[in-house]
Formats: sequence, structure tokens, C-alpha cells
Amino acid sequence: MNTTANHIGINEIYEIRSLKENDLTLKLAEMGCVPGTEIVKLYTAPGGDPIAFRIDSYILGLRKSEAENIFVKLSELE
Repeated sequence: MNTTANHIGINEIYEIRSLKENDLTLKLAEMGCVPGTEIVKLYTAPGGDPIAFRIDSYILGLRKSEAENIFVKLSELE
């Protein structure tokens, strides 16, 4: 199953598995979204967009359309 970051639950610990290959790939990687990195959804704006994630040790806000480019898997540490 290809779960993307926009579908994970609040405060669930996931790990970035891969990024969708498109024009956002490099931008997301430069912001720390690289395979093996821990990602946690912290909260979502009332309208559902943007979404705040904790990526390793910092908070990153992404639009839903951007978060759909990050493939994740449930962390084995949870």
C-alpha cells in the first residue's frame, strides 16, 4: 500500500519511504524529506490545508498537494 503523508493520523510516527518523482522532489528533499527520516503529522488547518509535520526535529508546513508526494510507512519504533 502506498500511504502518503497527507493520510497519516495526528501524532502517529511514520518514516519517509520515498518521494514521488516530479518537480517538487528536489524541493522536498532540500527541506529534509528524505527516505529514512521520521515524520509526524502534528495538526491540520481547519480547512484541511496546510498541514504541520515534524520532520526529524523541526516543524514543516506543507500543502495537502505537496504532502501527497511523500510516501511513508509506519515507523517500527512506534
